[in-house]
Amino acid sequence: MGVRSRAALAPVLRDVDAVVLDTDGVITDSARLHAAAWKAAFDAFVSEHPPEDPMQRRPFDTRDDYLRYVDGRSRLDGAAAFLASRGLAPSSEAARAVAAVKERLFTEHLRAHGVRAYPGTVRLVRVLRRAGIPVAAASASRHARELLTLAGVLDLFDVLVDGGEATRLGLAGKPQPDLFLEAARRLGVPAERTAVVEDALAGVEAGCRGHFAVVVGVDRAGGTDTGERLLRYGADIVVHDLGELFEGGPAQ
Repeated sequence: MGVRSRAALAPVLRDVDAVVLDTDGVITDSARLHAAAWKAAFDAFVSEHPPEDPMQRRPFDTRDDYLRYVDGRSRLDGAAAFLASRGLAPSSEAARAVAAVKERLFTEHLRAHGVRAYPGTVRLVRVLRRAGIPVAAASASRHARELLTLAGVLDLFDVLVDGGEATRLGLAGKPQPDLFLEAARRLGVPAERTAVVEDALAGVEAGCRGHFAVVVGVDRAGGTDTGERLLRYGADIVVHDLGELFEGGPAQ
């Protein structure tokens, strides 16, 4: 059964023994909520503490700035990285202040609008499970379990390592590979036999640093250079939808 099911997978996944998927933007469409909350928090902070250079006062870009500075990182790391990019001293106090606003806004948006799982991802995970390949969800977000539960897909994953677990275990944030390595360890499969699926530049770099068998980049943004950037950061292959990774093509 497992061998036959593996034949339905794209060649890049046929020889791996486990798969670890990032949550936001890969499993669930929650990246849009994170980006909107970050934009509101950062724009307010920059307005209240304008950089000396007028060019650095521009609004937060939910595609480029989000992907470059905060996607895949912990809240504090993301806040500090963006503030530094605008010439603002990324003190722990400032990072915590803007991160707290982002957290409140994200929670409000989540409760108001909900979240869904990408159909192509759900179908891929089911194909992997039929093939006997264990699957983990990993995320720097403390909301990962809530997101997967709200999307109705928590029970599809053998393992979940979220931001709360990362803090408890003292795991370094992305682009360090600690989060993914812990997920693979819990699945009982070494990194060199495990695939990582990520949409964030920091996450793709983490998969590369962890010497995982395959790093799949997911380009949901559809920008002119997003896929190229994912490849530069270490992705072995880039797809727009995880439905491209099994027989039958992308989800309709």
